[in-house]
Parts: sequence; C-alpha cells; structure tokens
Amino acid sequence: MAREAKEAPECVQAQLDRDSQHLSDIAATLRAFHPRAVLTCARGSSDHAATYARYLIETRLGLLTSSASPSVSSVYGVRQELDGCLFLVISQSGRSPDLLAAAAAAKDSGALVMAMVNVEDSPLAAAADHVIPLRAGPETSIAATKSYICALAASLHLVARWSENATLLTHFKNLPAQLGQAWQLDWRPMVELLTPATNLFVLGRGLGLAVAQEAALKFKETCGLHAEAFSGAEVRHGPMALMKQNLPALIFSQDDETRAGMEALARDFSTSGARVLMAGGEAPGVTQLPTMAADAAVAPIQFIQSFYRWAAELALARAFDPDHPPHLKKVTETY
Repeated sequence: MAREAKEAPECVQAQLDRDSQHLSDIAATLRAFHPRAVLTCARGSSDHAATYARYLIETRLGLLTSSASPSVSSVYGVRQELDGCLFLVISQSGRSPDLLAAAAAAKDSGALVMAMVNVEDSPLAAAADHVIPLRAGPETSIAATKSYICALAASLHLVARWSENATLLTHFKNLPAQLGQAWQLDWRPMVELLTPATNLFVLGRGLGLAVAQEAALKFKETCGLHAEAFSGAEVRHGPMALMKQNLPALIFSQDDETRAGMEALARDFSTSGARVLMAGGEAPGVTQLPTMAADAAVAPIQFIQSFYRWAAELALARAFDPDHPPHLKKVTETY
C-alpha cells in the first residue's frame, strides 16, 4: 500500500506527459456538447473521487452535477431520460457489472458516456464514448491509493481544460512535484493518537469532502478502525450527539469559503473534549498536521497523499496487514 501510494507523483506526471492533447480534445468536445447536467457513477474509492469531480465541476463550471445510482439500471431496470447529459463513470478495473450496466443504459438513454479508468482495455473503456486513462499502472494492494489520486488528478486536468482556466492548469502541472513533497510530511501524531482508538469522525466540506470519505474508508478497511465521514455542514444535524469525551476527529480543511466554518467546527469539537487532528486551517486545542499552501482544488489531493503514508503506518501499529484486508478483494463485482 505504501509503496504504491508513493508512486502517485510519477503516475500523475504520466497523465501530464501523455494525455494533455487528448484532454484538450475531450474538453473541446464537451464545450461543443454543452451538457445540461453531469452524472457521476462509481463505487468505493472511485465514488469518493466522483465527489471531488462533482464539486470541481459545479464550482468551476457552474454545471449541475449529481451522483447516479447504478442500481437504478442494474437492479430496477428503469430507463432514465439522459439526453444531453454527460455520464462520467470512474473505475479502477472497468469490470464491475453494475457500472457496465449503468454505462450501457446511460448511452441508450441519450447520454454522452465518458470513462475514467485505469485498465484501458477493460469492458468499460470499450463501452464509453470517450476514455480518460488514469495511468496508475498495476495496483496490487487491495486498498486503492494511487488509482484514487490519479482519479482526482484526472478530474482536475479535465476541468482545467474544459473551463480553459490557465491557473487551474498550472496547478495541475505542478501537482506531481507537490505530491512528492506531501509524501514527506510527518503525520506521526495521527498514528500516535489513533493506534488505541476504536471510533472517530472524519470531516471535510466541499472539495475536501471527497478525501474525508476516502480516509474514513481506509481507516475501516486497512486499520480495523470504525470511522464515519461527514460533511462539516451535516455533522451538526444529528451526528454530534455521539460526541464523547476523548472521541478523536480528523478534519480536512482546504483554503476556500468553507475554511471558517471548518475551523469553528474544530474549535467546537475540541471544546467538547474531542481529540482533534486538523489538516489545513487552525483552531485552539487541535493538533495541526503539516500541510503545504495550495489552491483549494489541489489541497485535498495533497492531503490524501500525506494521509496514505501514515494510514499504512497506522495499520501496522494496530497489527493489521494493509495489503490484505479481511473479507475484501481487489475487484468488487456488484450487480
């Protein structure tokens, strides 16, 4: 897990080196197509990447974006009216039956189907109108790491080209070097605090929600640690009733319009007796995890790169094998 996560900078560099013209062509197609809405479709870590893509598309392009449920077509067999929509499917393997069914149904319903996929000769790639390779290469650890980062990076690259935002494109071009730096940051306090833990909250908002979702999943599947991800806006609507003395919380806060609210939330958690770790932002009584200054669209990708290194360390500290989580396999065939 750690070795593969460490390879993420080279994988993102491969996207930059090999796919720049391809993404420019796709972006031109999307500007001409001018979708009335975007639907994302994915499972697991790829669905968390879709959360990031959704916020990025909505905040940088102003396009209505929502998550499609694969079971609507694969289980219920309902035909939806998707004429004029972009249907974005994200998958590492490109072989999950429900995603394949959803992509086929979306195309039959008039959508333009685009696949972000790591396996370029997969059935999903063959079924899509357009394919964006993730360039993660072989990923043998059951826990996805570099393929997740590559999905975030590909989303950033796509939106930068689609919106013709030169600043965002520069951020993407600088990302490989920044990921290498993020890998070196010392998040040892996370290991020390969470080695004896049994439960925790993981919080993010907006562009940062995707990495909160991903971190919570990794805590569960590689560390045997029950973690629940919530939006910083949603956690006050009920979940805070579970707050107990010394309950840990990990908070991600990129530098945008959500930061003040996330800092206030961290302060409230700390005042309530929670032990708070925070990546980005500042609040009294919290343990700051080191981060680098970055645009709000880039910061979450840096956060998760730092997190992956220390999540692998945490798994070992808790006597878990991060490469072979119990009851899981690499390709989950959901129907």
